[in-house]
Amino acid sequence: MLQNYTLFNQNLNDITQQKVLINTINAHSFNTLKQDETFNKALQASNILLPDGISMVLAMRLLTGQKIQKIAGADLFEYEMKRLNTIGGKCFFLGSSESTLKKIRERAKEEYPNVKIHTYSPPFRIEFSQIENQIMIDEINEVKPDTLFVGMTAPKQEKWAYNHFEELEVGHVCCIGAVFDFYAGTVKRAPQWMIQIGMEWLYRLISEPRRMWRRYIIGNTKFIWHILLEKFNLSSLLA
Repeated sequence: MLQNYTLFNQNLNDITQQKVLINTINAHSFNTLKQDETFNKALQASNILLPDGISMVLAMRLLTGQKIQKIAGADLFEYEMKRLNTIGGKCFFLGSSESTLKKIRERAKEEYPNVKIHTYSPPFRIEFSQIENQIMIDEINEVKPDTLFVGMTAPKQEKWAYNHFEELEVGHVCCIGAVFDFYAGTVKRAPQWMIQIGMEWLYRLISEPRRMWRRYIIGNTKFIWHILLEKFNLSSLLA
């Protein structure tokens, strides 16, 4: 049930903990966690869970009457980088290809000159070996970043951060997925006016119909069905 999740409903400036696991949830990830218990546990274990999508905002209003604000992974990224630029902090990008990471380093160096930037591109695997996991942990802990950005796509990134959180010598751990590509410019994000009216999903569907149609057409329909069942206490129909 969506009401089992405590969604962050504050200003990002209110994040005061030294070490926190920050994840996002949207309609696609909610559908996914129904079939993936480890992913479900990872999101439940989040110190902060951000409502990334107009679907989350509307669903929580329908279910609880709570008015929350959408906070996307891109918003979290911008907040963290500005914070680090102010304090002269360190960040670490884990994930994506080396070519994408190079573009991120080049752009971030210009926009956030006071931030010390470190990156690591892991091998592309459905699952990492124990040795590969340890290499990533060692690379991160050598830097001890104030913020670790994990970009391996959901649910892989959330499960990795959850499984290794206690081993990491870091501050904020932020699973932000597609933001790596948005910031590098390898994938174009929706225009600001579409983001503001909650239609970013439509832009992504139009931009990548072959890859996104299942997520947004079938997935959104499935999500609405789950929320209606929850609203009218009919979830047992899915059992």
